[in-house]
Amino acid sequence: MSQTTTAMPTTGTLRTGKRTAPASAADRAIKRGRVLDILDAEGKDAVLLTTHTALTWYLDGSRVHISLAGDPIAALLVDREGDHLVTFNNEAGRIAAEELPAGVSLHSVPWYGNLHEAAAAVGIASGAGAGTPLAESAVAAALREARQQLLPGESARYAQLSAEMAGIMTDVLSTARPDTTEFELVSALAARVVAVGAEPLVLLCNGSSRSGFRHPLATHAPLGRRAMAVICARRDGLVANLTRWVRFDGGTPEELDAEARIAAVEADIFDATVPGARLDRVFEEIKAAYARHGFGAEQWEQHHQGGPAGYAGRDPRVTASATDSVVTNQPFTWNPSGPGVKIEDTVQLTESGVKVLTVDDRWPGTTVNGLLRPVTLQL
Repeated sequence: MSQTTTAMPTTGTLRTGKRTAPASAADRAIKRGRVLDILDAEGKDAVLLTTHTALTWYLDGSRVHISLAGDPIAALLVDREGDHLVTFNNEAGRIAAEELPAGVSLHSVPWYGNLHEAAAAVGIASGAGAGTPLAESAVAAALREARQQLLPGESARYAQLSAEMAGIMTDVLSTARPDTTEFELVSALAARVVAVGAEPLVLLCNGSSRSGFRHPLATHAPLGRRAMAVICARRDGLVANLTRWVRFDGGTPEELDAEARIAAVEADIFDATVPGARLDRVFEEIKAAYARHGFGAEQWEQHHQGGPAGYAGRDPRVTASATDSVVTNQPFTWNPSGPGVKIEDTVQLTESGVKVLTVDDRWPGTTVNGLLRPVTLQL
């Protein structure tokens, strides 16, 4: 196994020319301290990070994928002596040049090697992580807690990404027409997402003929009189999520009523998202909100309801078994939905309450419980 050590400048992601690692040295030091606290609590000397969520969080925005559908092309051993990133030999050059934060040692294995075995062996060879390191899965809850509260650098990156995604939605949907196909719409969204250096993890669209589907993969169907579009996009590890609607007529009374009621459901969820609240209790409030606003007590069963966001689309999805507690500066994407309606934005819980991140001032909105919320764009 060959080894090189590279210190990269922490100048962030460049939008033109050469990319450098976006990591903040100050933020990374705090993250390392949080992981060492986990090791102390477990009485261990090392932990092996192997998932996209944990790796991009701990490295503070490094890209550790090639295929969006594939496993990470790196594994990271965190021990008491330092951070050791192992990747394949055909990836090491790019990782060193563009993704490696300062202070992280880089090791390579042949492209046909085993990343996890090699990363575990790094600590044993150095004597710093004697014994088998903790598997990430063994401390998954503790790691999730460690990344709940966004730090200043990542909060700024998240806000910028989210605002750009909202702007892309405005630009693309404002040019849509009834005969625009779903594929044409998501193609335009994809081009804009990629152009700003983000990765389109999810792109959904349904025209009026397919409005009953809540996860509508695009087809060749025209939009018709009304359509929904969804973006989930990742940049520097962080994932922004939002849904918008466009309509080419005035809407039916039933649609307008349902749109107002789903916004009221979301407002109740925001009210329940306060520091110290447990996610399972928030989930109970979600179920009650559907009944309270005329969607029926079982509406929550028709689609997942969202949850904390950040380095995963949902981290985790909220359910009756999610017992994590809400903290300040934590991001969320709630997505209440009903028949033919859905509302979704990425937000952050600040000291002064919920702050919407996926916002574009050009998009029409209405104030719901003191917060500006998007309405359907009518063309």
